[in-house]
Amino acid sequence: MASTMDDSRHKDATSSSTCFSHFCSSALRAKTLKSSSSANNSSDGLIRRLGVFDLILLGVGASIGAGIFVVTGTVARDAGPGVTISFILAGASCVLNALCYAELASRFPAIVGGAYLYAYTAFNEITAFLVFMQLMLDYHIGAASIARSLASYVATIFELIPALKGNIPPWVGHGGQEFFGGTLSINILAPILLAVLTVILCLGVGESSAVNSFMTAAKVVIVIFVIIVGSFKVDVDNWSPFAPNGVKHIFTGATVVFFAYVGFDAVANSAEESKRPQRDLPIGILGSLLVCVVLYVGVCLVITGMVPYNLLGEDAPLSEAFTSKGLKYVSILISIGAVAGLTTTLLVGLYVQSRLYLGLGRDGLLPSIFAKVHPIRHTPIHSQIWVGIVAAVLGGLFNVHILSHILSVGSLTGYSVVAACVVTLRWKNNTGNRVSSKCISTWCEGVLCIFLVACCGFAAGVLYRFGTPFIFMIVAVVIAIMACAALCFRQAYSDPPGFSCPWVPIVPSVCIFFNIFLFAQLHYEAWIRFIILSIVSVGIYAFYGQYHANPRSDETIIYHMAPEEDRH
Repeated sequence: MASTMDDSRHKDATSSSTCFSHFCSSALRAKTLKSSSSANNSSDGLIRRLGVFDLILLGVGASIGAGIFVVTGTVARDAGPGVTISFILAGASCVLNALCYAELASRFPAIVGGAYLYAYTAFNEITAFLVFMQLMLDYHIGAASIARSLASYVATIFELIPALKGNIPPWVGHGGQEFFGGTLSINILAPILLAVLTVILCLGVGESSAVNSFMTAAKVVIVIFVIIVGSFKVDVDNWSPFAPNGVKHIFTGATVVFFAYVGFDAVANSAEESKRPQRDLPIGILGSLLVCVVLYVGVCLVITGMVPYNLLGEDAPLSEAFTSKGLKYVSILISIGAVAGLTTTLLVGLYVQSRLYLGLGRDGLLPSIFAKVHPIRHTPIHSQIWVGIVAAVLGGLFNVHILSHILSVGSLTGYSVVAACVVTLRWKNNTGNRVSSKCISTWCEGVLCIFLVACCGFAAGVLYRFGTPFIFMIVAVVIAIMACAALCFRQAYSDPPGFSCPWVPIVPSVCIFFNIFLFAQLHYEAWIRFIILSIVSVGIYAFYGQYHANPRSDETIIYHMAPEEDRH
């Protein structure tokens, strides 16, 4: 009897050891990509139809929403005219992140996946899946929240019709009709708008790109018109004092407006649908970001020059500024621009989500239904419909605006991982399998230095947030500089094919430090969300992903070039 029990315990221990060993071997495997991206004319797969101008408009459409008409004024209330410097600093930081994205987009120009793909290639499977989950929660909640905001703007435009003014109930577009103490908040217009955009995306990348290009162009024209008209109403005396509340508020403003630029990374997820990805993706990423910087700075100069910073409104500062100058028609244009901005942001967000699901479906980390591409439309219809349904349910039944304080975790996580990927993929000893003990030791040392930079960024962010003596922040910065120096002198770097991020590993290290610094500024509930979702993600991977993943699935992917007449 005792012998039987001992045998049973031994089998259980062996089984547990085997499961853990399988989990570790699966979690630590990396994706190996073929260096070439050949094309043929099979009926499966995505099709290359996006030119460089389409990619720039894609990035601008994702980045500039209604916030350009609101966040510029709300931050100016604290930073004063110095909000212009806040946007320049935040834009400069995003340019550094964009350089990292541009290198990897040029290095892996033929596969969808963005940050998930880069993490899978540079690090391992579990890291890639964690990045995907953090990004996807941001995308799902963000899409639902934007859909609600768009519904409210559309309802406001409908109320310009005299017969409808004041007669549109809350459950149609404005906010929502609450039930059960606010647990449910019904809004029927948000799901309808999401359904329309999902249908457009399912029709094909050409059709959805045309809609995005038209709406983005309209939005940019309106912003430029607002800047030109407003410039004639500027009083330069309103720009003095330039930093009424001190330099600290300018830096704090930069941490806030950083998120106004988020979206340029969407271009990287269109790799499989770009005509000339190795050339056009870096141009699309950096070009769209620079356009956004110019537009944001222009709006900041106009709004702080038109009205004294301390008199700016809270809800619609730019619109109120023009109304106070007797230019009410500009306020109507701003509302139209806000609708166009929210529409493109939502359209691109849904597009990116479906491509991420497509990538994971191909790799086996999600069910294979997400990997299916329509043979005629060349779009991942199942993935596209799924993300539309999730956003419609969240946007139609819940007041997702209250979850806004836990967003941005995915973006900052993705940006930091991408910067780390640039460093690790440049190492000459990073052969993918890292067989020799020397390679493993050197690789681990480098990863430890990157992790130390991230920890210092978080420590500096926490110290800054709680107003501790400046000397402690200096210590964190010095340690990060030492870790970066170790990356510079202890690792050997190679030159990548295509676009090259300058000053590696310095630029990626600065990106990681500042991104994690911003992570420390988020609401503490965002930290809790990061931890809980990471645990849930590991659980999902342990029960499903590790048994179905196929890191070499890219070898069966089929690529399509655009028709000959569309290539130029």
